[in-house]
Amino acid sequence: MPLTTVTARKGNLVRQTDCDGIVNSANPQLIAGSGVCGAIYAAAGPRLEPVSRLLAPLQLGAAVATPGFDLPCRLIIHTRGPRYHQDPDPPGNLARALRSAITLADQSGLARLAVPALSMGVYGYPPAEAVPILVSAAQALAAGMQCLQEIRFVVVSDELLQLFTEQIGTAA
Repeated sequence: MPLTTVTARKGNLVRQTDCDGIVNSANPQLIAGSGVCGAIYAAAGPRLEPVSRLLAPLQLGAAVATPGFDLPCRLIIHTRGPRYHQDPDPPGNLARALRSAITLADQSGLARLAVPALSMGVYGYPPAEAVPILVSAAQALAAGMQCLQEIRFVVVSDELLQLFTEQIGTAA
């Protein structure tokens, strides 16, 4: 069994060329949206949406996989995190969304998974609340992985990187 590490880095999610999977913060219809979702669909190219639509609707906390198409990764793991002010049980559903994505990545034989700041963009989840939930969920699963060697949180700001780095350090 691999030793799975949980890491964080600042960068562009769709440019993690050493990752064989990335996580999409998806909407229920599994169509191109805004933020991370829109960037993934744009980078993956026009073949993604017709394939992903066939897997809709995506339930809250669930995950499905599609090919990476024009991305440098093999698979896109689409998961649906909660809308902070609308969905029931935001902490439980945020943890469930990440657990679903990580489990599916491991079952699909991925070695490295790049994960965005789930639900913290247009879904309005406060980072100070979301980051501990995500890191805790990732670290709880890390010991039981069969294939996954790295769960990498990829963020766009120094502030988010600091939150993730501090949480990974204190939770380790």
